[in-house]
Amino acid sequence: MTHDRHLLVLSGGHPYEAKPFAGLLASFGGWTVTHLIHPEAETAVAQGAASEADVILFYDMPGYDFGGGTVTSRPPSLAYRVAITDHFERGGGAVAMHHAIAGWAEWPEWADMLGGRFLYQPGTADGEYHLDSGYRHDVRYDAVVLDPDHPLTAGLPPRFPLCDELYLAPVWGAATPLLRADHTFVRDNFYSAAEAVAGRLFSNGGWDHRPESNLIAWEKPVGAGRLVYFQPGDGPAAYADPNVRRFLANALAHVAPVPASA
Repeated sequence: MTHDRHLLVLSGGHPYEAKPFAGLLASFGGWTVTHLIHPEAETAVAQGAASEADVILFYDMPGYDFGGGTVTSRPPSLAYRVAITDHFERGGGAVAMHHAIAGWAEWPEWADMLGGRFLYQPGTADGEYHLDSGYRHDVRYDAVVLDPDHPLTAGLPPRFPLCDELYLAPVWGAATPLLRADHTFVRDNFYSAAEAVAGRLFSNGGWDHRPESNLIAWEKPVGAGRLVYFQPGDGPAAYADPNVRRFLANALAHVAPVPASA
Protein backbone atom coordinates (compact mmCIF):
# COMPACT_ATOMS: atom_id res chain seq x y z
CA MET A 1 0.00 0.00 0.00
CA THR A 2 1.36 3.44 -0.96
CA HIS A 3 1.61 5.90 1.89
CA ASP A 4 -0.15 9.20 1.08
CA ARG A 5 2.36 11.76 2.34
CA HIS A 6 0.89 14.85 3.96
CA LEU A 7 2.71 18.20 3.84
CA LEU A 8 1.54 20.98 6.14
CA VAL A 9 2.72 24.42 4.99
CA LEU A 10 2.77 27.36 7.41
CA SER A 11 3.21 30.92 6.15
CA GLY A 12 2.43 34.46 7.25
CA GLY A 13 4.05 37.05 9.49
CA HIS A 14 6.30 38.15 6.62
CA PRO A 15 5.14 39.39 3.19
CA TYR A 16 5.55 37.18 0.14
CA GLU A 17 3.99 36.80 -3.30
CA ALA A 18 1.24 34.24 -2.85
CA LYS A 19 0.71 33.08 -6.44
CA PRO A 20 4.37 32.31 -7.24
CA PHE A 21 4.73 30.61 -3.86
CA ALA A 22 1.68 28.47 -4.66
CA GLY A 23 3.46 27.50 -7.88
CA LEU A 24 6.43 26.29 -5.85
CA LEU A 25 4.14 24.19 -3.64
CA ALA A 26 2.41 22.74 -6.71
CA SER A 27 5.80 21.54 -8.02
CA PHE A 28 6.17 19.06 -5.14
CA GLY A 29 4.85 15.83 -6.59
CA GLY A 30 3.52 13.05 -4.39
CA TRP A 31 2.31 15.26 -1.54
CA THR A 32 -1.11 16.19 -0.25
CA VAL A 33 -0.61 19.83 0.72
CA THR A 34 -2.47 21.78 3.42
CA HIS A 35 -1.50 25.46 3.55
CA LEU A 36 -2.29 27.49 6.69
CA ILE A 37 -1.55 31.19 7.14
CA HIS A 38 -0.94 33.04 10.41
CA PRO A 39 -2.56 34.12 12.64
CA GLU A 40 -5.13 31.38 11.98
CA ALA A 41 -2.32 28.86 11.49
CA GLU A 42 -1.22 29.08 15.10
CA THR A 43 -4.72 28.32 16.34
CA ALA A 44 -5.20 25.49 13.86
CA VAL A 45 -1.92 23.81 14.80
CA ALA A 46 -2.74 24.19 18.48
CA GLN A 47 -6.04 22.42 17.78
CA GLY A 48 -4.41 19.46 16.03
CA ALA A 49 -3.75 20.50 12.41
CA ALA A 50 -0.22 19.07 12.56
CA SER A 51 -1.21 15.72 14.01
CA GLU A 52 -1.48 13.97 10.63
CA ALA A 53 1.39 15.77 8.90
CA ASP A 54 4.40 13.77 7.79
CA VAL A 55 6.37 16.96 7.16
CA ILE A 56 5.86 20.62 8.02
CA LEU A 57 7.23 23.30 5.69
CA PHE A 58 7.80 26.46 7.71
CA TYR A 59 7.74 29.59 5.56
CA ASP A 60 6.41 31.77 8.35
CA MET A 61 7.71 34.47 10.67
CA PRO A 62 5.14 34.68 13.47
CA GLY A 63 5.27 36.32 16.86
CA TYR A 64 6.03 39.94 15.87
CA ASP A 65 4.25 43.26 15.65
CA PHE A 66 6.03 45.94 13.63
CA GLY A 67 4.87 49.53 13.77
CA GLY A 68 5.90 53.04 14.66
CA GLY A 69 9.58 52.30 14.26
CA THR A 70 9.56 49.57 16.90
CA VAL A 71 9.07 45.82 17.10
CA THR A 72 7.33 43.86 19.84
CA SER A 73 7.24 40.10 20.12
CA ARG A 74 5.35 37.35 21.90
CA PRO A 75 5.75 33.59 22.33
CA PRO A 76 3.41 31.07 20.70
CA SER A 77 0.66 29.52 22.75
CA LEU A 78 1.53 26.55 24.94
CA ALA A 79 -0.73 24.34 22.82
CA TYR A 80 1.13 25.36 19.64
CA ARG A 81 4.50 24.65 21.24
CA VAL A 82 3.32 21.24 22.42
CA ALA A 83 1.94 20.41 18.96
CA ILE A 84 5.21 21.26 17.19
CA THR A 85 7.30 19.42 19.78
CA ASP A 86 5.01 16.38 19.54
CA HIS A 87 5.40 16.39 15.75
CA PHE A 88 9.15 15.89 16.10
CA GLU A 89 8.87 13.47 19.00
CA ARG A 90 6.81 11.07 16.89
CA GLY A 91 9.39 11.25 14.08
CA GLY A 92 7.83 13.95 11.91
CA GLY A 93 10.12 15.96 9.67
CA ALA A 94 10.38 19.64 8.80
CA VAL A 95 11.86 22.00 6.26
CA ALA A 96 12.29 25.63 7.31
CA MET A 97 12.78 28.22 4.58
CA HIS A 98 14.31 31.67 4.58
CA HIS A 99 12.63 33.99 7.11
CA ALA A 100 11.41 31.09 9.28
CA ILE A 101 14.74 31.45 11.09
CA ALA A 102 13.44 34.77 12.48
CA GLY A 103 10.16 33.39 13.79
CA TRP A 104 9.08 33.19 17.43
CA ALA A 105 11.77 35.37 19.01
CA GLU A 106 10.40 34.54 22.47
CA TRP A 107 10.49 30.78 21.97
CA PRO A 108 14.24 29.98 22.25
CA GLU A 109 13.64 26.26 21.73
CA TRP A 110 12.50 27.08 18.20
CA ALA A 111 15.90 28.59 17.40
CA ASP A 112 17.56 25.50 18.89
CA MET A 113 15.41 23.29 16.64
CA LEU A 114 16.49 25.27 13.57
CA GLY A 115 20.11 25.68 14.62
CA GLY A 116 20.19 29.44 14.18
CA ARG A 117 18.34 32.67 14.74
CA PHE A 118 17.82 35.98 12.95
CA LEU A 119 17.45 38.76 15.51
CA TYR A 120 15.52 41.97 14.81
CA GLN A 121 16.89 43.51 18.01
CA PRO A 122 20.04 42.78 20.02
CA GLY A 123 19.47 39.78 22.25
CA THR A 124 20.48 36.29 23.25
CA ALA A 125 20.88 33.32 20.94
CA ASP A 126 22.46 30.01 21.97
CA GLY A 127 23.27 31.51 25.36
CA GLU A 128 25.31 34.40 23.95
CA TYR A 129 24.53 38.07 23.44
CA HIS A 130 24.32 39.14 19.79
CA LEU A 131 23.70 42.37 17.98
CA ASP A 132 20.66 42.51 15.71
CA SER A 133 21.15 40.45 12.56
CA GLY A 134 21.93 41.64 9.04
CA TYR A 135 20.12 41.35 5.73
CA ARG A 136 20.97 42.12 2.10
CA HIS A 137 18.47 41.81 -0.76
CA ASP A 138 19.21 40.74 -4.32
CA VAL A 139 22.68 39.36 -3.67
CA ARG A 140 24.13 37.56 -6.67
CA TYR A 141 26.11 34.58 -5.43
CA ASP A 142 26.83 30.92 -6.08
CA ALA A 143 25.43 28.22 -3.82
CA VAL A 144 28.20 25.65 -3.35
CA VAL A 145 27.42 21.99 -2.61
CA LEU A 146 29.42 20.73 0.36
CA ASP A 147 28.56 17.02 0.15
CA PRO A 148 27.73 15.81 -3.38
CA ASP A 149 26.94 12.31 -2.08
CA HIS A 150 24.25 13.44 0.37
CA PRO A 151 20.63 12.61 -0.60
CA LEU A 152 19.70 16.27 -0.17
CA THR A 153 22.11 17.42 -2.87
CA ALA A 154 21.28 14.67 -5.38
CA GLY A 155 20.80 16.10 -8.87
CA LEU A 156 22.39 19.44 -8.06
CA PRO A 157 25.44 20.81 -9.88
CA PRO A 158 28.55 21.41 -7.74
CA ARG A 159 27.63 25.10 -7.63
CA PHE A 160 24.74 27.12 -9.03
CA PRO A 161 23.93 30.84 -9.24
CA LEU A 162 21.20 32.53 -7.21
CA CYS A 163 20.01 36.08 -6.73
CA ASP A 164 18.32 36.24 -3.37
CA GLU A 165 18.38 37.76 0.11
CA LEU A 166 21.11 36.64 2.51
CA TYR A 167 21.29 36.92 6.31
CA LEU A 168 24.12 37.70 8.70
CA ALA A 169 22.98 35.75 11.75
CA PRO A 170 24.30 33.20 14.27
CA VAL A 171 24.23 29.49 13.42
CA TRP A 172 24.91 26.66 15.88
CA GLY A 173 24.00 23.11 16.81
CA ALA A 174 24.71 19.56 15.67
CA ALA A 175 24.15 20.23 12.00
CA THR A 176 25.24 18.53 8.79
CA PRO A 177 26.29 21.37 6.45
CA LEU A 178 24.89 21.04 2.94
CA LEU A 179 25.31 24.34 1.04
CA ARG A 180 27.35 27.46 1.52
CA ALA A 181 27.10 30.84 -0.19
CA ASP A 182 30.10 32.08 -2.14
CA HIS A 183 29.77 35.45 -0.39
CA THR A 184 31.61 37.12 2.47
CA PHE A 185 29.44 37.24 5.60
CA VAL A 186 30.83 40.37 7.26
CA ARG A 187 29.29 43.60 8.48
CA ASP A 188 30.19 45.67 5.41
CA ASN A 189 28.13 43.39 3.13
CA PHE A 190 24.88 43.62 5.12
CA TYR A 191 22.44 46.09 6.65
CA SER A 192 21.18 46.27 10.23
CA ALA A 193 17.74 44.77 10.93
CA ALA A 194 17.21 47.12 13.88
CA GLU A 195 17.98 50.11 11.68
CA ALA A 196 15.43 48.87 9.15
CA VAL A 197 12.77 48.48 11.85
CA ALA A 198 13.47 52.08 12.92
CA GLY A 199 12.80 53.24 9.35
CA ARG A 200 16.41 53.56 8.25
CA LEU A 201 16.56 50.99 5.47
CA PHE A 202 19.87 49.88 3.99
CA SER A 203 21.90 51.25 6.88
CA ASN A 204 24.71 49.75 8.92
CA GLY A 205 25.93 52.91 10.63
CA GLY A 206 27.15 52.29 14.17
CA TRP A 207 26.47 48.57 13.76
CA ASP A 208 29.60 46.53 14.38
CA HIS A 209 28.33 43.01 13.79
CA ARG A 210 30.79 40.13 13.94
CA PRO A 211 31.38 37.86 10.91
CA GLU A 212 29.06 34.85 10.68
CA SER A 213 28.86 31.49 8.95
CA ASN A 214 28.36 31.30 5.20
CA LEU A 215 26.21 28.17 5.53
CA ILE A 216 22.84 28.52 3.81
CA ALA A 217 21.53 24.96 4.19
CA TRP A 218 21.95 22.25 6.78
CA GLU A 219 20.12 19.34 8.39
CA LYS A 220 19.91 18.27 12.00
CA PRO A 221 18.03 15.89 14.28
CA VAL A 222 15.08 17.25 16.26
CA GLY A 223 13.44 14.81 18.65
CA ALA A 224 12.94 11.58 16.73
CA GLY A 225 12.68 13.48 13.44
CA ARG A 226 14.88 15.65 11.24
CA LEU A 227 14.83 19.29 10.19
CA VAL A 228 16.40 20.95 7.16
CA TYR A 229 16.98 24.70 7.09
CA PHE A 230 17.29 26.35 3.65
CA GLN A 231 18.06 30.08 3.59
CA PRO A 232 17.14 30.85 -0.06
CA GLY A 233 13.52 31.68 -0.82
CA ASP A 234 12.94 35.43 -0.62
CA GLY A 235 10.74 35.67 -3.70
CA PRO A 236 9.53 34.43 -7.10
CA ALA A 237 12.97 34.12 -8.70
CA ALA A 238 14.00 31.64 -6.01
CA TYR A 239 10.63 29.83 -6.04
CA ALA A 240 11.01 29.16 -9.77
CA ASP A 241 14.70 28.25 -9.75
CA PRO A 242 15.06 24.57 -10.77
CA ASN A 243 17.90 23.95 -8.33
CA VAL A 244 15.92 25.45 -5.46
CA ARG A 245 12.99 23.23 -6.36
CA ARG A 246 15.26 20.19 -6.62
CA PHE A 247 16.80 20.83 -3.20
CA LEU A 248 13.42 21.37 -1.54
CA ALA A 249 11.95 18.24 -3.13
CA ASN A 250 14.97 16.26 -1.92
CA ALA A 251 14.60 17.78 1.55
CA LEU A 252 10.92 16.92 1.88
CA ALA A 253 11.58 13.34 0.86
CA HIS A 254 14.59 13.06 3.15
CA VAL A 255 12.89 14.23 6.35
CA ALA A 256 9.63 12.36 5.77
CA PRO A 257 9.13 9.46 8.19
CA VAL A 258 9.63 5.99 6.75
CA PRO A 259 6.14 4.51 6.41
CA ALA A 260 5.28 1.44 8.42
CA SER A 261 5.04 -1.77 6.42
CA ALA A 262 1.50 -2.51 5.24
